[in-house]
Amino acid sequence: MLAAILIILVVIIAAVLIYAATRPNDFVVSRSASIRAPAEAIFPLINDFKHWPSWSPFEKLDPNMKRTLSGVESGKGAAYAWEGNSKAGAGRMEITNAVPSSLVSLKLDFERPFRANNTVDFTLTPSGDGTTVTWAMRGGRPFIAKLMGLFMNFDSLIGKDFEAGLDNLKRATER
Repeated sequence: MLAAILIILVVIIAAVLIYAATRPNDFVVSRSASIRAPAEAIFPLINDFKHWPSWSPFEKLDPNMKRTLSGVESGKGAAYAWEGNSKAGAGRMEITNAVPSSLVSLKLDFERPFRANNTVDFTLTPSGDGTTVTWAMRGGRPFIAKLMGLFMNFDSLIGKDFEAGLDNLKRATER
């Protein structure tokens, strides 16, 4: 009886591991919001890390977070490093491309609570009487992330933060 239970358990675990291995190697999390403000009013808040505390939900994870700005003041080459509590973790991001009032691309490197290297794009597109802002993050999914993804929805987890950040941008720029 015990041998049969162990065999069933091993088969179930093997099936879960095999299924996890078949999941995509990359992920994309993306959210968009319509903001009744011109792209010229929104762009500086994204393109200059000094403005991120006013809208980024990640800034509120640790009130004592250590922040270091380096490189140029804004745009391509501007960098931001942080080190915080277990919620905020530690990492660094750098603007790799900035097209005035239309695109800000970042290289995002997490050190804690896990290592990850991702890219982030903020795309601003004129739309009616305002701007559609899209916040997208892309990266690789190592096996452990694929396995964890079977039990938790990464898109929902990160997506809610993107939605909060876009809402904050909306409040900061709409008149």
